[in-house]
Amino acid sequence: MKPFIPDIILPTTVVGSYPSQPKRTLKSLFDPMHSAVAEAVFLQKKAGITVISDGQVRGDMIGVFASRLPGIRGSDVIGRVMPSDQAITIKDTAYAARQHPYVKAIITGPSTLAYGLRLKTPQYRNKDELIPDIAASLAVEARGLAKTGAVMLQIDEPILSTGAADIDIAKKAIATIAKSVSIPVCLHACGNIAHIIDDLLAMPINILDFEGCVNPENLASFSGKDLKDRYIGYGIVDSSSPVLESADDVRQRLWSGIDILGPERILPDPDCGLRMHTPESAYAKLTRLTGVVAEVRQELGERVENL
Repeated sequence: MKPFIPDIILPTTVVGSYPSQPKRTLKSLFDPMHSAVAEAVFLQKKAGITVISDGQVRGDMIGVFASRLPGIRGSDVIGRVMPSDQAITIKDTAYAARQHPYVKAIITGPSTLAYGLRLKTPQYRNKDELIPDIAASLAVEARGLAKTGAVMLQIDEPILSTGAADIDIAKKAIATIAKSVSIPVCLHACGNIAHIIDDLLAMPINILDFEGCVNPENLASFSGKDLKDRYIGYGIVDSSSPVLESADDVRQRLWSGIDILGPERILPDPDCGLRMHTPESAYAKLTRLTGVVAEVRQELGERVENL
């Protein structure tokens, strides 16, 4: 299969979030967080990341979307959830796309969003009834994000590995969003996914992104699976710890992934977002990632030349 980004083997990416670093500038008078977005974009580019994000600096993954969807107040669902009449994250994604040719747009998954809220209305008897309306509302945002120039849309569904959410309802909700856009759709699933790997591979997605450091058994669960033409986002840098792992450890993880998945379909990245890290730790993690990937790219090229 062809590399996800033409002529780039092992294109690096991020799961999304980056430490927020607001600064006082002229633009901050109108948008206090613009400088943080600009800094996150700049540092991802400086670190050599192939497919960057907007940094997701404006808040947590639940609040950013819940605060803008009619029918939700705070963490409470108080009425029928409807699409926002204003863009939620499109402005920041569009900014990133003007600074860099390869950007991923990101939305919180409908199931994860639903399970982060409290039902305070008779409109919904349970979370399962809420999820389709959230999906329909997020599909509107997704269509706007797809027009920014982003090369993929990532849906974050950390709830799926916990077993709390119904996987079939989640699949239908993801399909609602996926069919609303023409760009490739990525599903990021946190935690141990080995027990639901077949369900995830049945999702209507082009890319499946998983944690390979904290949950190394995830990689083995792909062995022998028919991945068809799917790409795999593979976490080879631990985002749960501020400790910078050695280049040898990261390299060993990457080669293990190449042995099972092949180099053409892998998008190496951190396990998860880096929002809770210090700016120094986050940048060190990204440069360790890109440094190791550059070395492995060279080794792969040398192997091809020696055939």
